[in-house]
Amino acid sequence: MSQSEDVILRAEFNPKAKTYFVLNSCIGFVASIVGIILLPIWIPVAFLLADRWFKSLECVLTEKTLRFRKGVLVKTEKTVPLDKITDLGSMQGPIMRAFDIENMTIETAGSSSAGALLSLPGVVDPQAFRDAVLEQKEKVLGGKEGPKDSPPEFLPGGEETLVVLREIRDSLHRLENARGGEQE
Repeated sequence: MSQSEDVILRAEFNPKAKTYFVLNSCIGFVASIVGIILLPIWIPVAFLLADRWFKSLECVLTEKTLRFRKGVLVKTEKTVPLDKITDLGSMQGPIMRAFDIENMTIETAGSSSAGALLSLPGVVDPQAFRDAVLEQKEKVLGGKEGPKDSPPEFLPGGEETLVVLREIRDSLHRLENARGGEQE
């Protein structure tokens, strides 16, 4: 990964994530008759792959981006601008709870319908990492936001379009208020 920006925080990953992934794959093997036969061969291979996979995990928060890298056979590297992040979530199933690990997910505006853009398995203290990312995102956005009444840069038509949108908003508010009075 390029180191052009200053690193603010480097995520640490819980080593228990290796065992979790081996156990998870073994559950899949147990679900089939052929898998049960191959399980004694698979377990040492799975631990070897899980160890190499774990060593490949890297997530770095920089001044303007979140960079992530993982993979042994299939290597993945993603750089997400902080101002494009829409959601930082976490997921923890029963097996993950037993290992005291969480899967942190990062979504951007374009990734919401397709699921998480990034999945960070086993981040140590995910809440603190999430807070650090959100704090840095606020710093990045702090310099870009203008006054509330100025039209966004992407808005075609500029000020005229903004006036029409305000009229539509006001009409919707009047309709909602009129309906609210009828229902009560």
